[in-house]
Amino acid sequence: MSQPKNTAPLISLLQLAYSGELAAAYAYRGHWKSVSDPEERRRIEEIEKEEWHHRKLVGEMLTNLKAGPDSERERRAAIIGRVLGFGCHISGWLGPMYGAGRLESRNIREYETAARLAHECGRDDLIDCLLTMAETEWEHERYFRSLVLTHRLAKYLPIWP
Repeated sequence: MSQPKNTAPLISLLQLAYSGELAAAYAYRGHWKSVSDPEERRRIEEIEKEEWHHRKLVGEMLTNLKAGPDSERERRAAIIGRVLGFGCHISGWLGPMYGAGRLESRNIREYETAARLAHECGRDDLIDCLLTMAETEWEHERYFRSLVLTHRLAKYLPIWP
C-alpha cells in the first residue's frame, strides 16, 4: 500500500493565500473607491471581485483537502486589508498603485509554488486552477506596473521583479 503524500506544505500555503485574498479584496475595495479616474476605478473594482473569486476557489481547495482557514491569519488579514483600504484615501495615488503591483507580483509566485506543491503531493487536480489564478494575478500585476510606470517619480522607484 502506498504512503499518503504530505499535503501539509500545500495546506499551509493555501491558508496563507486564502487570508491574503481577504486582505487584498478589502484593500482593493478602499483603493477603487479612492481613485478619481473612472476607468481605473472600474478596473480596480473588477480586480476586487476577482480576489473574492480566488478566495472562494482556494476555500474550496482547502475543504477538499479536509482543512480550513487559519483563524488567526483571517483576523489579521481582515484588519490589514481594511486599514490598507482606508489608507488609500489619504496616501495619494502612487503608494496604493505601487503596493498593489508588488503584492500581485508575490501572489503570482505563491500560486505557482502551490501548483508545484499540489503536484508533489499527488493533487494534480488542483494545478490548472492554481495556474489560472497565477495568470490572473499576473494580469493584475501588469496593470498596476503599467500605471506606476506612468508616474513622474517612477524612474526613482525600485520596480519589483
